[in-house]
Amino acid sequence: MGDECEWMKLPIDQKCEHKVWKARLNGYEEAAKLFQKIQDEKSPEWSKYLGLIKKFVTDSNAVAQLKGLEAALAYVENAHVAGRTAGEAVSGVVNKVFNQPKARAKELGIEICLMYIEIEKTEAVQEELLKGLDNKNPKIVVACIETIRKALGEFGSKIVQLKPIVKVLPKLFESREKAVRDEAKLLAVEVYKWIRDALRPPLQNINSVQLKELEEEWVKLPTTAPRQIRFLRSQQDLKSKFEQHQAAGGDEEDDEEDEAPVVDAYELLEPVEILLKLPKDFYDKIEAKKWQERKEALEALEVLVKNPKLESGDYADVVRALKKVIGKDANILLVALGAKCLAGLAAGLRKKFQSYATHVVPTLLEKFKEKKPQVVQALQEAIDAVFLTTTLQNLSEDVLAVMDNKNPSIKQQASLFLARSFRCCTPSTLPKGLLKSLCAALLKQINDSTLEVRDAAFEALGTALKVVGERLMNPFLVDIDKLKLDQIKECSEKVELVYGKKGGAGSSKEVKSGLPGKVGSSSSAGDKVDAPATKGPSKKLSTGKPVGPTKKGPASTVAGKGRKVTEVKEVEPELTIEVCEERAAAVLPASCLQQLDSSNWKERLASIEEFQKGVEVTEKREMPCQALVRMLAKKPGWKETNFQVMQIKLYIVALIAQKGNFSRTSAEVVLDGLVDKIGDIKCGTKAKEALTAIAGACSLPWTAEQVVAMAFAQKNPKNQSEVLNWLASAIKEFGFAGLNVKAFISNVKTALAATNPAVRTSAVTLLGVMYLYMGAPLRMFFEDEKPALLSQIDAEFEKMQGQTPPAPIRRMVKRDADEDEIAEEQDEEENGNVQDLLPRTDIGDKITSDLIEKLGDKNWKIRKEGLDELSTILNEAKLIQPNIGELPGVLKVRLNDSNKILVQQTLAILQQMAMAMGPNIRQHVKILGIPIITVLGDSKSNIRAAALATLNSWLEKTGMKEWLDGEDLSEELKKENPFLRQELLGWLAEKLPALRSAPSDLMLCLPHLYSCLEDRNGDVRKKAQDALPTFMMHLGYEKMVKAAGKLKPASKDQVMAALEKAQAIMPAKPAAPAKVSSKSSGSAARAPSAASMRAHSATTIDDTDAGVLKADPKKGKTTGATAKAKSALSKKMPSKPNLKDDDDKSGPIFIIIPNAKEQRVKDERALKALKWNFTTPRDEYTEQLKTQMSSCVAKWLQDEMFHPDFHHHIKALTALLEHLENETEGTIACLDLILKWLTLRFFDTNTTVLMKVLEYLKLTFTVLSKEDYHLTDNEASSFIPYLINKVGEPKDLIRKDVRSILNTMCKVYPASKMFNFIMDGLKSKNSKQRVECLEELGALIEVYDLNVCQPTPAKALKEIASQIGDRDTSVRNAALNTVVTVYNICGDQVFKLIGNLSEKEMSMLEERIKRSAKKSSTVSTKQVEEKTQRSQGLNPNAIVSRKGCEEVPSKLNQARSNNTHSTSESTHTIPREFQLDLDEIENGNNAGGCELPDLVQHKLDELYEPVCIPEPKNRSVSPHYDEIHGSTDSTINFVVSQVASSDINTSIQALAQIDEVLRQEDKVDAMSGHIDQFLIATFMQLRLIYNTHMADEKQNKTDIVRLYSCIIGNMITLFQIETLTKEASMGVLKDLMHGLILLMLDSRLEDLDAGPQIIRSVNLLMVKVLERSDPTNILSSLIVLLQDSLLATTNNSPKFSELVLKCMWRMIRLLSSNVNIINVDRILLDIHNFMRVFPKERLKQMKNDLPMRTQKTLLHTLCKLLGAKIMDHLTLIENKNESELEAYLRRVTKQSMPLSGGKNDSETEKGGSTIEDKESKAKISETLAEIFKKIGSKENTKEGLAELYEYRKKYSDADIEPFLRKSSQFFQNYIERGLRLVENEEREVKGRISSSSSAGFSSAPDELSYVASSTSIPSAGSTNGEEVGPAVYLERLKVLRQRCGFENNSKHEERQPVTSLLSKPTVPTVASSSELLHNKLTHLRDSREYNQDQESHHPPMQTTSNTTSATNLDDLKKRLERIKSSRK
Repeated sequence: MGDECEWMKLPIDQKCEHKVWKARLNGYEEAAKLFQKIQDEKSPEWSKYLGLIKKFVTDSNAVAQLKGLEAALAYVENAHVAGRTAGEAVSGVVNKVFNQPKARAKELGIEICLMYIEIEKTEAVQEELLKGLDNKNPKIVVACIETIRKALGEFGSKIVQLKPIVKVLPKLFESREKAVRDEAKLLAVEVYKWIRDALRPPLQNINSVQLKELEEEWVKLPTTAPRQIRFLRSQQDLKSKFEQHQAAGGDEEDDEEDEAPVVDAYELLEPVEILLKLPKDFYDKIEAKKWQERKEALEALEVLVKNPKLESGDYADVVRALKKVIGKDANILLVALGAKCLAGLAAGLRKKFQSYATHVVPTLLEKFKEKKPQVVQALQEAIDAVFLTTTLQNLSEDVLAVMDNKNPSIKQQASLFLARSFRCCTPSTLPKGLLKSLCAALLKQINDSTLEVRDAAFEALGTALKVVGERLMNPFLVDIDKLKLDQIKECSEKVELVYGKKGGAGSSKEVKSGLPGKVGSSSSAGDKVDAPATKGPSKKLSTGKPVGPTKKGPASTVAGKGRKVTEVKEVEPELTIEVCEERAAAVLPASCLQQLDSSNWKERLASIEEFQKGVEVTEKREMPCQALVRMLAKKPGWKETNFQVMQIKLYIVALIAQKGNFSRTSAEVVLDGLVDKIGDIKCGTKAKEALTAIAGACSLPWTAEQVVAMAFAQKNPKNQSEVLNWLASAIKEFGFAGLNVKAFISNVKTALAATNPAVRTSAVTLLGVMYLYMGAPLRMFFEDEKPALLSQIDAEFEKMQGQTPPAPIRRMVKRDADEDEIAEEQDEEENGNVQDLLPRTDIGDKITSDLIEKLGDKNWKIRKEGLDELSTILNEAKLIQPNIGELPGVLKVRLNDSNKILVQQTLAILQQMAMAMGPNIRQHVKILGIPIITVLGDSKSNIRAAALATLNSWLEKTGMKEWLDGEDLSEELKKENPFLRQELLGWLAEKLPALRSAPSDLMLCLPHLYSCLEDRNGDVRKKAQDALPTFMMHLGYEKMVKAAGKLKPASKDQVMAALEKAQAIMPAKPAAPAKVSSKSSGSAARAPSAASMRAHSATTIDDTDAGVLKADPKKGKTTGATAKAKSALSKKMPSKPNLKDDDDKSGPIFIIIPNAKEQRVKDERALKALKWNFTTPRDEYTEQLKTQMSSCVAKWLQDEMFHPDFHHHIKALTALLEHLENETEGTIACLDLILKWLTLRFFDTNTTVLMKVLEYLKLTFTVLSKEDYHLTDNEASSFIPYLINKVGEPKDLIRKDVRSILNTMCKVYPASKMFNFIMDGLKSKNSKQRVECLEELGALIEVYDLNVCQPTPAKALKEIASQIGDRDTSVRNAALNTVVTVYNICGDQVFKLIGNLSEKEMSMLEERIKRSAKKSSTVSTKQVEEKTQRSQGLNPNAIVSRKGCEEVPSKLNQARSNNTHSTSESTHTIPREFQLDLDEIENGNNAGGCELPDLVQHKLDELYEPVCIPEPKNRSVSPHYDEIHGSTDSTINFVVSQVASSDINTSIQALAQIDEVLRQEDKVDAMSGHIDQFLIATFMQLRLIYNTHMADEKQNKTDIVRLYSCIIGNMITLFQIETLTKEASMGVLKDLMHGLILLMLDSRLEDLDAGPQIIRSVNLLMVKVLERSDPTNILSSLIVLLQDSLLATTNNSPKFSELVLKCMWRMIRLLSSNVNIINVDRILLDIHNFMRVFPKERLKQMKNDLPMRTQKTLLHTLCKLLGAKIMDHLTLIENKNESELEAYLRRVTKQSMPLSGGKNDSETEKGGSTIEDKESKAKISETLAEIFKKIGSKENTKEGLAELYEYRKKYSDADIEPFLRKSSQFFQNYIERGLRLVENEEREVKGRISSSSSAGFSSAPDELSYVASSTSIPSAGSTNGEEVGPAVYLERLKVLRQRCGFENNSKHEERQPVTSLLSKPTVPTVASSSELLHNKLTHLRDSREYNQDQESHHPPMQTTSNTTSATNLDDLKKRLERIKSSRK
């Protein structure tokens, strides 16, 4: 009972996992009830059970399992996330439920499977069920079959895929288990219901008994098609219809029949390989002389081709052999047999036969001359089967070629073939251009003398009429008489189309199924086409909707589109003059008509004006166009002498043509007169306008043909010239579509031969316009012209070269017709290739059998001759027809020639052929184009290059679709040739992005593309990766992922990673050419100017709303052109209301609703709103956000934000940016919504939008930081995870911006919380994201210390350390670097925090730590800028005004970041207990939690008495040393800390005490070592005054003035004491100068009475600082300060930089006196860093040239003082050869050498000797050898060290590296410590001297030179601001660890070699104040280390004490003994 009580208390989900079965049973029952209760299918409660559903169905306890299955069913039925569990749950059902004995379990399992199908998881369910069919347990197999059967019966074949089921059926019939066979039988019956006879071929090989049983069952089935009775969730509309149908009693059964999907049996079959099964002697036998042998070969082939589906392969030889039999065999039985074989081959291969189709069709057509029915029928079957493999377009040339044949049988059968072909066509697959040419040929046939030919032609024309409708056919039937037209219509009514909706019983019988692709015999003309055959490949040719039957009557048209369209009358009967007068009188005044022929011109003018008014007011439908123009032509007509009357007449003609239904009959009345007046000076313009209007009404091609013919029939050159000019401009306006090029060229040639130069010029201009559309081929027609004329034509062509033809701005206006259809028709014409109009030569006769034999000869020379001949033929023909005989097959072989020269020549010929044949080359793509791709696999690069060039030339003519159709391309990619793969993939990656759509066959390439991703060849892998996004662009991510699911697990992971990367960079599909622009421009043909219309049409896509582009086709169909024109114009040219709308956008974009944000958070917590958490955004999230925004965002902005077009998103972002500053409060109020919307934009693929989003985010967070706003957790959680996802973008620019945003966000959201989100980013599969997240984590830890790690440092670091084992190198490196950053902070503790690592990972980490210790710590300028940005919160890409508090850089920030001259990472090695808590000091006022106690008055007199320092002795120091000497320091530290107090009085008291100390000379030394600390406290107080006290209006200004006075007074006193001022370090001086300059520039001081006095005092103080500070430190600080001010890292005014420069000029003037004590190396390093940040070009770009002049002056002064020796001071600069400074100094020293040589020599003598002056190299070696010998001896070791110290001091450039390299590491460390101890002893002696005398510290010039020159021995106690190297601290740390009892782990330590310390000067850095506090412990630590070494170790060479030291050897021995005994 106790246990039961325990689990009863558990929540449901835990019960379901409990180990006690009763608990699980109870859990399942409660879960089932819970699932029924939850109303919201998207409730978060569902997600808790995602991982438990499989356990529900696989429970080991049978009783619990039943309840689990019930619960699982309820879950699947109700949960929206249930689909995620489909695979595992169904797998569990199959393996653990279907084998259960209980029937209830099986029923529930089946129901669960069906429910998964209902929620759209069919594929997963079917896949698992098919796997179950392979199970060894027959129960499972039977249950799986039953489930599949039920699924098919309920959901139908549209949902359940039949192909995999049919594939496994034969195997199931072979099962040993009867139950399996019986269930398989039931399944076969169910499948038969859906696909009928298509199931027979796959089951033809099963047991005959079983087949017979199946046949019996099939016969019993009802003939009606089955219907779907259960529906998917997405098919609820169908479900409601089905229910209504059931309620109505099922009377509409027949209407639902068409819902049954048509399944092509061909798709269900497995292909059969027949090429390998051909008899070996097949090709010999088929050419044998005996017809019996030929028959045997054909019969063997016939058996093979009876297989309904054939494997693809190279059937060229088989087809060639069959073609020869059909065409040339004398035995007609063999001809028929060959035709049958060809039909079987075409039916079995389908689309794969397309490449052979054009080669066999001419032969088949020619063979129709045979009259025997047996042969004719076989030929009909063959040609029909061939047609189904290709398109009519491809075969049209061959058919047209035989339509003029003399043999009537051939003509008859060609027409019948067309009739049968038309039946399989739709309007979209029967384009107007093709129909025109075929109808022209058929119209000739209806007048043929043979009845059979005429009947066949009528049948073909009737079929075409039925397919396309009368509207499209009538233009081609204009000239035939009514009797024949009626006969055509009669035939049309009898035709039953394959795609027609209404098919009678006769039709269904006619298309009775046989084998796929076979054609049944016909009693009349063999015109029956088998239905299954047409449903296969030909169905793919159809893209339009089914066309219904046409209606009778003169105005009948296509009824399928549901609207009436009247035919446009292009030709109308001529009216008599009486009828015209009667009709004209109906619309015109009577007086007008009477006076038209008046002899008085004024009366004629008055009447014509009335005529014009009458026409203007007449409605277009009432306007009798022909009557009106005939009235105008009435005497005097076009012979009118008065130009005013004539102008109005011409205008009226244009008006009638524009407004009325203007026919060609009406046009013929006026054209002659218009042409006659076109050359008239006064009336010519009006005549041209009238011609343009007529061209718009009657089409330009017809009008132009009539006008040009009339003009050249006249002899007036002016008229001829102007007609040609009008035609040139008309072509530009209307486009080139439909023009009769041949007729125009003929007329242009006539014009070019004219004697009048104006006519010739106009003709050349017209040719130029034609050249725009036709290109280079146009010139070929004029090559016979005279050279002078030809050069004129060439010049005109050259002008047009590179220009693109303008978009047509006018269209033919047919107002009574449907405008959309007309536009489509004209578009179709325009899209036709102009090259089709060019005359082409038929070279078929020249491709002789001799040439073919030559090309196939064994001798390569003869083959070359053949190729040369072919090249000559092509050159002579220029443009050729596609008929090239047997050439393709021969050239294909040549592409594989063993002679590479011939391969190259063949490629050149193919390139030549593509240019000559033009677009018709597409029919040769399969047989010749694909082999060109094969050549890309050649090992020679020049052959591959030639093949690629040929390929591209073919592609220009064909387009990409022909290459992608079928399996040919995938077969090429399948070949494992690295050259072929990389070239082909590169080509595809280049060409696919330009395609708007790609055929589905591109999917076939995917498996091979994926294998290329894993290819051994690196180039292949790279090309595959490049091609991946272009494939995804057409196939989609989902399809590609699905295809990858079939790969092996190892390959799948790799491919999925590549797919994710590709998805991010997937290019967008090119936009389809928008018809809106052309239509709108066309409808506005009467606009004032064509240029303006072109401008509008060009910008339509950008300016038009996407809604216009996707307008509802049902709306506005019946409106006229005028209405459309108005609407188009109104959309493009904004009217006043639109302008008003634009004005509305000027208001606020945000509406601030109080507490709205809080309410949204509450709704989310209460589950009233969806939580913003998703992998990819669903529609419901978008809708929710849209709803939430509707109340607080402006309507127009919301429309832009949620528009489907990305251009509108950019507009929305631009608006947000513009309103950011002005509407900050609104932005904050709606920030959660804005951030959510921005996360949606992260999922867009458009880079422009993403960049705009990031720009907005940077500015937003900067403004939020300025407003001191902090993100809420809700805002952060709904935004930051999605931002972190973008940090893994492949583009560097995006990653950089995201990192910048993350840095800025730390100012508005706690870094510790940010840390958690970034840690979550490590779980991503994107390696780039993981790298960036790790780097960001490292940066956070570096800035905020280990406290930022959440939830604990140990957990966080273990997760980070786990990334060290990542596969990706970049991730490993980033993880290692992050751990090293932690190591630099906490040392060896990091190894405890990161937990256990593998041996390999640990060794990698140790190596990285060692390398990081060895590396020089010089930080690049770029890194410095990044760290500065992070620490100071500045954004380089978005500079926004800052608060005053940010104008002064905090010392804390300086301590956290390295400056440009920093070379040491020792900042990280300082223990925390020694650091100042600068945060609290800096923010003491704001914190309010720290109150300083009242000051304690100490008696300081005792502390200031001279301290007697004993002689330095080598003995161990007492552990209480720190306690004895700590009291003075602690007191001063306390007083100094109070200087920075936020209380003014406390600070003044502390300053007074320090001032008292500074004014007493005997007490001054107590401040030594505290100067930096005091200066830090002082400038922090200055900052506090500047930011807080001065800004506080309540603060007494008198107190502020007192405080300023105390600070300035203290500073002036301090900087008069030279010994103390030299201690001020560079970093502190920089901050001090920064604060003083800001104080001088503070305008608020002017409001104070004492303000001017304070400024004068500060000025005096600055002079003191410049003169008395260490010259190296102060000059270095000024250079760095100048750099910072110019970088604009603070909001400084220009005056700030000017004051810094003035200080530098003062220092330059002092250089001459300081040059000997200045550290030139450091100064040059600082200048070098300055020049890296500000190169010469950048300085020149500045408005002020003072920085550049100052830099030059400083360098020139140094060169002048040091001369050529300055080049020796570049030791601190890495890669100095690349330094701009080094090059500059070389130039300057070369120029100044003659002037300053003497001075340099004298300075060298003063400054000290160098080795080159004093000693030779031999002497150096001897001296150093002697010194090292002493160091190595036990007795003289100290003497040797002292000598080495003096030697190094005397010869600063001596190199002792070679001597140290020979010794061990231990000995090098020993020498280092010894030298440091000697130096400390010397300093102590000097300190005693200085403390005992009141004169202060002074030093000899040589000593100063030594100290300032930064010798190689780092001085821990030095006061010149130089920083000690990290190796010194490491050594001290080691000693301290030993003293405390800790063991040193040498594995984790890497000491800096002493060689680096001795041979290179230590580079000074900006030391933080916390570092400087350590300097007082230096001497103590050094002595401890040295004695520790003396006690525990001896160096390799025995050492003894120095004989010259104060202690002798005996004393040392005694002390050592005492130490040893005390330790024992």
